[in-house]
Amino acid sequence: MTKPHLRSFARALGDFASGADTPRAFLDRCLAEIEAREPEVKAFTALQIETSQAAADASTQRWHEGEPLSPIDGMPIGIKDVIETADMPTGMGSGLFDGWSPGFDSASVHALREAGAIILGKTVTTEFAATRPGPTRNPHDLTRTPGGSSSGSAAGVGCGMLAGGLGTQVVGSIIRPASYCGCFGYKPSLGSLNRGGSHDYMSQSCQGVLAATLEDTWQIAREIVVRAGGDPGCTGLVGPAIAPDAKAPATLAFLETPGWEAAAPGARDAMLRVLEDLRATGIEIVSRKDTPEVARLEDVLPEVLPLTRKINAWESRWPLNTYVDRDASKLSQGMIDRLHEAEAMTIDDYRHAVARRTQIRTIYQAIADRAEACITLSAPDVAPVGIESTGNPVFAVPASLLGVPALSLPLLRLGHLPLGVQTLGFFSEDANLFAISAAIVEIIAPANANVA
Repeated sequence: MTKPHLRSFARALGDFASGADTPRAFLDRCLAEIEAREPEVKAFTALQIETSQAAADASTQRWHEGEPLSPIDGMPIGIKDVIETADMPTGMGSGLFDGWSPGFDSASVHALREAGAIILGKTVTTEFAATRPGPTRNPHDLTRTPGGSSSGSAAGVGCGMLAGGLGTQVVGSIIRPASYCGCFGYKPSLGSLNRGGSHDYMSQSCQGVLAATLEDTWQIAREIVVRAGGDPGCTGLVGPAIAPDAKAPATLAFLETPGWEAAAPGARDAMLRVLEDLRATGIEIVSRKDTPEVARLEDVLPEVLPLTRKINAWESRWPLNTYVDRDASKLSQGMIDRLHEAEAMTIDDYRHAVARRTQIRTIYQAIADRAEACITLSAPDVAPVGIESTGNPVFAVPASLLGVPALSLPLLRLGHLPLGVQTLGFFSEDANLFAISAAIVEIIAPANANVA
């Protein structure tokens, strides 16, 4: 097979408008990639090929008439298999839900259909978007994990089988697989995308996007929000009709996080080169070494992963207690252990954990007085060998606990494997993070080298 490449829908829009290309031809290229790669990559749990072809033909006619429903009209998108779809099962990576279907679309899927997007298939997730992996393999090296839990969406986008995919994140489930599979990954501010009909109940959970470019990433998210809003009580993603223009920041805060000690030497060296390249353009880089606000955050970041796991355990008590009653033999030992952990906790344990999370979020927000965004690695190394684990989430979990927007940018390669650079913004300032990230991509440049 040829080297994996990303397939941008946004970059084809001009050709759709002129008639030089069509959504049907774009879909056919994705289907050819699926035929070539899916038997080994195993990104999908279900595909809707004939339905998608008919939808692409309808989209092609709309573009021909100059009346597309949106800038993503005709875009092939994969849906993580914890997000409900009316026409395909939602198995959640669990034998308990083999073949189960609610008969309805989730809020985001319904919004995508309204925008003319093509829901091409359901993509593999880990068990209940948690730890036990599915069969998906990394498209850059089939011996390695694609990451999780948005495994199939990241792998499908990472090798051009999809233009975009929906994922979810409560620990590291978008940022880490985007890093391993070499695509863009967007974990929005908490509540920015409506996750109604998505089976990820934790208070840190976000629905987000994996895509070929920043432009595609933004457009998918925006088209969902203008039709379905954010979570109840949230205003939803705020920003322009198309991706924000690049805007170089005056100052970025470099976060080591607890992951810096775990990072491979090659990953550390590559990240330090990125920082030097940014400094060379006049961007100030501050860190724990010279900025008290950053140092205070770094001092508490070691708490973030264990605190997240404690909060998630309690919040998983239901529905896991009902799943055990239904058929415990179809749950992994990891899920059973999580239930036991929850049952050993008291409500006061949970309250104290949530209160500490609020304190850490306040410490992070203070950095906004000193820097416009933060930057770090997306993962400590390239994807590890084996698919029994989804990899170390240590770099991805801070944005989840903090509830702030994060982007994984496919800027680095170690050998033949991708590695992401992560940017973190401040709550509800997602559009500003996209603008800053676009400027970083322009400076570091290689991110776009493998986009078709």
